[in-house]
Amino acid sequence: MMFLIPIIAIIFALGYASYNFYRVKHMSDGTPLMKEIALAIKEGADAFIKHEYKVIFPIALIIAVILGGVVSWYTGVAFILGAIMSASAGFIGMKIATISNVRVSNAARETKSLGSTLKVAFRGGSVMGLCVGGFALLGLTIVYIVFGRILGQTTSEQLVIVSNHIGINFIPFTMTVSGYALGCSIIAMFDRVGGGIYTKAADMGADLVGKTEAGIPEDDPRNPATIADNVGDNVGDVAGLGADLLESFVGAIISSVVLASYMYYTNLSSSNPITAELTRKLILFPLLFASTGLISSIIGIISLLSKKVSDHPHKELNMSTWISAILTITINGVITWFFFKNTNLASIGFYAGTLSPWIAAALGIISGIVIGQLAEYSTSYDYKPTQKVSAASREGAALNITEGLGSGMKSVFLPVVVLGIAIIGSNAIAGLYGVSMAAIGMLSFVASTVSVDTYGPIADNAGGISEMAHLDPNVRKITDELDAVGNTTAAIGKGFAIGSASLAALSLFASYLYAQAEPGQTVGIKLILNMINTLTLAGALVGAALPYLFSGILIEAVSNAARKMVQEVRRQFRNNPGILTGKSKPDYVKCIKISSAGALSEMKLPALLAVITPLATGFLFGAEFVGGLLIGTTLSAIMLALFTANAGGSWDNGKKYIEDGHHGGKGSEAHSASIIGDTVGDPLKDTVGPSLDILIKIMSVISLITVSIFVKYNLISLFFN
Repeated sequence: MMFLIPIIAIIFALGYASYNFYRVKHMSDGTPLMKEIALAIKEGADAFIKHEYKVIFPIALIIAVILGGVVSWYTGVAFILGAIMSASAGFIGMKIATISNVRVSNAARETKSLGSTLKVAFRGGSVMGLCVGGFALLGLTIVYIVFGRILGQTTSEQLVIVSNHIGINFIPFTMTVSGYALGCSIIAMFDRVGGGIYTKAADMGADLVGKTEAGIPEDDPRNPATIADNVGDNVGDVAGLGADLLESFVGAIISSVVLASYMYYTNLSSSNPITAELTRKLILFPLLFASTGLISSIIGIISLLSKKVSDHPHKELNMSTWISAILTITINGVITWFFFKNTNLASIGFYAGTLSPWIAAALGIISGIVIGQLAEYSTSYDYKPTQKVSAASREGAALNITEGLGSGMKSVFLPVVVLGIAIIGSNAIAGLYGVSMAAIGMLSFVASTVSVDTYGPIADNAGGISEMAHLDPNVRKITDELDAVGNTTAAIGKGFAIGSASLAALSLFASYLYAQAEPGQTVGIKLILNMINTLTLAGALVGAALPYLFSGILIEAVSNAARKMVQEVRRQFRNNPGILTGKSKPDYVKCIKISSAGALSEMKLPALLAVITPLATGFLFGAEFVGGLLIGTTLSAIMLALFTANAGGSWDNGKKYIEDGHHGGKGSEAHSASIIGDTVGDPLKDTVGPSLDILIKIMSVISLITVSIFVKYNLISLFFN
């Protein structure tokens, strides 16, 4: 009966996404020139995403076969299911983005209304948001029904640790959901890394030569890299974003499922064991909570699209998100009460009674909103930090960059304090299960936040089309205002993803310690990792350094691809002077190919680094080293992700603040300095930052899957035991 809630949520989400897709597609797409430009962007995005998935899926199949052969067949099947759900959401989101962009430009051209244009962009973004929530829950519901119910993996007889043919110990259902999460994570990593390299290589190449050297406006049709830049917005900021937040959403849910399963088994012989009935409820509850959040998000999205929208985009978008969040908290409070009523909770440590998991999730929602508001303060040009970055541009690029670095570093502290309070509070109320519920709460209305996030790159693309199609300057002014708000909403969305990743990682880490139990070990194990132990401390040091290595590889990848783009744009300007005079047409296709080739060749190493590191160090140094590795990586990646997201957003909006008429406006020396600062921030906020939360969860899930092998078979124990 309870599975009706997620099924209804999935039908409504994917049905409403289809309706919005249809509505946007049947809007007018403007003049013949607008259609021609939009078609070039669409073809470039389609070509890249199809080529990328041709590269990714053979790798995914290899991983699935390895999981199926080494762990269990159902782990491999669940992995493929997760990969398909993640890839589907990203692909559909990119399709609607390339359809919406020209319709947004045309809405601005025809209506001259900021509110009406916002509705078109948000309707397009809502397709991505609803698909993220819908496909994530679709895959999870299939896992729950097929593997949990039909194959009986959530029955008390199968909620036990088993040992497979090569000695890997695991609880079957935890391994199934871990396989599903890993499938989502692998696709998200490649989408985020590949899309991030693509978009920033094109963006940097277009800005450095076009705006800085040639002195032509952003998205000027004379710039050979401008189509590649607009293609990049779709493959990086839409497809990559969707796969990223779908993976975060799934990771948060499965962290509580895995934790509840191991808590049940390892306390079977304790004086106060957790009952099988309560365990099944603890496993199902996250799915119900997320489903209710998806329904609340649909209502929040409808609330914006069904009314006349004002010319205050930030206010309207915030209202939609607030409605989703408030409904999620309210409805889930009622569901929690009825779901856990008359259930014996004495064994689980729910210190606030029946509503304990709801209170923990509400803490996650509140902390996510606070982190989002802090991100807005750090990145919006309505506030002092970004205004100071913008003002520093008057003294040159060096001070712009210095001010942005300082602002980004300072912006890390308060969000981390909020996370710390959420962890302590949720643990005090409902134990480690409460911490996992806080992560779920933070992303429970993910469909709403992704809708808001996706509207930004759609508006950015619309601005590019309006510039290339020589539309009235007022059209570009409307799309630029929407784009500036989009930069802030993107930073808010990244804050949610980073925050939930840290909370989910803590739950997965606890499960990692539980997973070292042997078959038949049904007395509670101590969740202790000795930081003074040299192996653990060494692992923590290496783990803390890993995000910097990972980030450095990504930045170099963007730099390598951007360098080729710069050389190509300069070559075209040099060999064909008629491009800048408007007499000749630049070769857009060549630049698209450069970005595509750069992204596809450079994305493999950082993605493989996330997969191989916990495996290699586990088989070399054992479980204690990997435990330290996970702690170090998580702590370091959270700080680095917050810094890069906020610093990059501040540089970007600092530039837009100048373009809005401050400090000399467009074409001034301050503007040129801010362009350089924005270019420095591009790979930080759109490639490095979003990829780090995926790094945390991939490493956690892989460690969880393989710990029972390398806890026994590793080089250290072979030589020193």
